[in-house]
Amino acid sequence: MYTTRMRPFSIWGVAFCLTLLLTGASTLPAAAAGPADPTPKARRLIREIRAELEPVEEQIRNHPYITALENGQISLDNLRAFAGEQYHILKSDLRSNAHMVTRFGATSGAPFFVDLVNGESIAIGLMLDFVAALGLTEADVQAYEPRPKGQTYPNYAAWLGFYASDADIAAAYLVNFPVFGENTGRMGAALRNRYGFTAQQTAFFDFFSSLPPSFEPAALAIIAAGLNGCADPRSIKRAARLLQAYEKDFWDAVAEN
Repeated sequence: MYTTRMRPFSIWGVAFCLTLLLTGASTLPAAAAGPADPTPKARRLIREIRAELEPVEEQIRNHPYITALENGQISLDNLRAFAGEQYHILKSDLRSNAHMVTRFGATSGAPFFVDLVNGESIAIGLMLDFVAALGLTEADVQAYEPRPKGQTYPNYAAWLGFYASDADIAAAYLVNFPVFGENTGRMGAALRNRYGFTAQQTAFFDFFSSLPPSFEPAALAIIAAGLNGCADPRSIKRAARLLQAYEKDFWDAVAEN
């Protein structure tokens, strides 16, 4: 009796539920999409910059100095000069990046600039390990007289630190660091495979060969905030273009040593 009395209700209930599902499906809220990219303009601008600078990047990436090193054709004296040039660059960039912290330390992008300072501090110590492997002391590289062409990069980085916007700086470094890292990664491998240096002695080169995962998102966020404010895309492009040109100057200079 229980089953017989409930059957009509069960059939009606199923029909009602089907009707509700069919008629109400279109009114149900759509599944939440993933968070929107907050940096589309910044990403687009960086793509434009990279496309425009591709010729000079290829010159840096395929620089004869790197090829000669991989073929074992760079002398130890030249490597000592490389270390001298790079030591002076690191010391200058450390001060430049520290000044950026004083300028932008109260902004949302402050961690980006603090990380730059911390990275330079680590890199100096790693460079001194390479210096020691070359039979030199820190006093030796301090006394090294750098070539003007080898120091155009840190000189411009200092200018950026004092006068450029945070968006200019973030874009210039975001475009520059990867190609520099490619070259130092190849140098580290060549120094171990061709010259017999150890992993510890060449850790400086591996340190720059890959960027931390947070680097690009942090840089893009700074650029996006600038573009949403008063940052000039022409100024951002100019900063990236000049820093990349000065990067090539560095490789040209060490090839001449």
